[in-house]
Amino acid sequence: MQIFINGFGRIGRTLMRQLMTDAHKDIEIVGINDIAALDMCAYLLRYDSVFGPFPQSVEMAEGAIVIAGRRIPFTSERDISRLNLSGVDVVLECAGTAQTRDVAERGLQAGAKAVLISGPSAAADKTVVLGANEQILGDAKIVSNASCTTNAIAPLLQVLEGHWGVARAHITTIHCYTGSQPTVDAPAASFARSRAAGVSMVPTSTSAAQQIFGVLPAFSDRLSIAAVRVPVISVSAVDAVVQLKTPLADPVETIARAIAERSDVIGVTDDPVVSTDMRGRPESLILAALESQIVGANQIRLYGWYDNEWGFSARMIDMARLIAKRK
Repeated sequence: MQIFINGFGRIGRTLMRQLMTDAHKDIEIVGINDIAALDMCAYLLRYDSVFGPFPQSVEMAEGAIVIAGRRIPFTSERDISRLNLSGVDVVLECAGTAQTRDVAERGLQAGAKAVLISGPSAAADKTVVLGANEQILGDAKIVSNASCTTNAIAPLLQVLEGHWGVARAHITTIHCYTGSQPTVDAPAASFARSRAAGVSMVPTSTSAAQQIFGVLPAFSDRLSIAAVRVPVISVSAVDAVVQLKTPLADPVETIARAIAERSDVIGVTDDPVVSTDMRGRPESLILAALESQIVGANQIRLYGWYDNEWGFSARMIDMARLIAKRK
């Protein structure tokens, strides 16, 4: 399987950290493209404020980045349709600019077989979330991997709906701050989002609300979603209060484990963990059994962690594999 990474920011570099492990030796990275300078990209891969130093050697060569002795061509092309990507199975589109069709399809124009976008995009043929609606993938050439929060929520709702039935639910996402927020107070489209990310909890909207309804349209009149950005650098959380159609007969810890057993992308922990303990976890969501509660016969509060960079990148690789193995 051949992949090409367009955009070497937070997700692009997190993908690289995972792709260079033994678990993905069968994947050939045929190139990286980013408009930032090669030396800067190499430096930011080598040293990372969230995941720490890269565990293998990172060096530079003419027109290439060399990782653990593996030479990967590096380009700085604003329009990747000008590159030759013939033979590439999937372009991992991580530049954050594929919001219109003419930009999203540039990888196809360059010769790649498919494009997987690392975020929401109206330009995608389909938005697919593993553990929720992968059955719709079909022969889509441009696929959105949705958002990290959608990847955390949609599989949980799918399991709850399939086994107990969901009457209604409210979910609050507690999300670490991101590069879209200012480090000091500065004008922004939203008054609350104009405030310094590192010192306040910031109530805000989340794109996951509309994405969930696109991925699981049956929930459009049964679900509300809110979001709060908090001053931590990584790992986010989901706090879900769900009214189920079927009465709950088991302890909440048993139910949390049953949910995880019914999903390939949901994990569970019985330990009294905090957010930093979940850094680097590959699941889309890790349910915290100790933080979950049952109220009455039908209402459950489920609390779960998700590494919004590492877990999301793990799903991108899984999705790329699914796309590449289509007949």
